Amino acid sequence: MRVVAYSIKPFEKEYLVRANQKKHDITLISNPLSIDTAMYAEGKDAVVICPNDNASAPVINKLAGLGVKYIATRSMDASFIDKNTAEEKGIKLANVPACSPHAVAEHAVALALALDRKLIKAARQGTILDFRNEDLIGFNLYGKTVGIIGMSSIGLATATIYKGFGCKVLGYDINLKIGHDHVPLMPLDEVLGQSDIISLHAPITDETRSMINKSSLAKMKDGVMIINTASGALIKTTDVLNALEKGKVGWLGMDVYESEKNLFPEDHKNEEQKCQLLKRLTEHPNVLITPHLGCLTKEALEEIANQTIHNLDLWQEELCLGDACVCTKKCSARSDAPNTTTHDNLNLLP
Repeated sequence: MRVVAYSIKPFEKEYLVRANQKKHDITLISNPLSIDTAMYAEGKDAVVICPNDNASAPVINKLAGLGVKYIATRSMDASFIDKNTAEEKGIKLANVPACSPHAVAEHAVALALALDRKLIKAARQGTILDFRNEDLIGFNLYGKTVGIIGMSSIGLATATIYKGFGCKVLGYDINLKIGHDHVPLMPLDEVLGQSDIISLHAPITDETRSMINKSSLAKMKDGVMIINTASGALIKTTDVLNALEKGKVGWLGMDVYESEKNLFPEDHKNEEQKCQLLKRLTEHPNVLITPHLGCLTKEALEEIANQTIHNLDLWQEELCLGDACVCTKKCSARSDAPNTTTHDNLNLLP
C-alpha cells in the first residue's frame, strides 16, 4: 500500500520503520495535513494523520480527488475527522483504539502526585538553593476518594493504581451499567459530589463535550483536584479557571487543552499573546500542564506504530479492522487476523 504520513516527529520514525519492515511504501513528512499539503497524497492509497492535522470536509474532499481511499489516525481521538464527508467519498477510517492504557494511567497519577506534593515548586526552589518547605505541604492519597470518569481500559488502569495507594475508587461511564474489579459504577452527580480527585478518561461525544463546566463544578467538593489526560474538550476552560481562582477547584492537571490545536506539541515561547487563557492557567500555582506526554513512552510509541501498520495491513487484505474502525457505519465483520507487523521501506522527507 502506498501511504503518506503527516506531522511525523523525529522520534516517531524509528518506531514506524521497525513496525513497517518494508511491506508498505510509506513516505514520512513533518508537514501537517492541510488543504495546501494534501497534494503530497497524490498517488497514495492512504494517509496517516494525528489530531493536529486538518481533516475537515474540504481537505477530505481534496484527498478523495487525489485517489486516497483510507485515513488512519495514530491516536485514539478521531473526533477531528469529518466522518460524514469521508463516508460520502467512500474513504475508510481507523484509529488506535487502545493507546497504551498503562502509560496514560501512570501519567494521570503522576500529575496528581506532582500537584499534591508540590514537586514542581520544590524543584524550582531547589535550583536556587532555596530549601524551605513551609509552603510545600501536601496530602496523603491514602483514604481519598477518586472518581474515574470513563471506564475504558485507561480508566480501569488508572483505577487500579489508585486502589494500590489505598484510595476508594468510584466509576462513571456513559455506556456501562456494571462496574469492574471492585470499582462500583455510580451516577455522574454522585461521583462528582463524593470525589476528592476526579480523573477524566472519557471519549469526546456530543454528551461528554464540556462536561466539566460551571454546573458540574458546583456539584464537586470544595478544593477538588481535576486531572485530564483524555481530551481538552471535556473541560470548559473558562469555567474551570474561574473555579480555580475562587478556590472551588484546588488543583488542575492536564495533558490536553481545550484549544490545543496548533499549540501542542510545538514551541510557542516567543508567542505569549497566542493564547492568553492558557497563559493564565500556566501562571496559576496549582496548575500543571504537560504537552501530550501520556502516550510518550517507548512502549506506547511502539504500540501506536504497530497498530497503525496493522490497520494498513488489514485494509490491504480487505479485512475489517474491528475496534480500530471509526467509520460512521462499521461493518459487521470482525477480522481474526493477528496483530503482526512483519513489514523499512520508508522514505524520510525533511
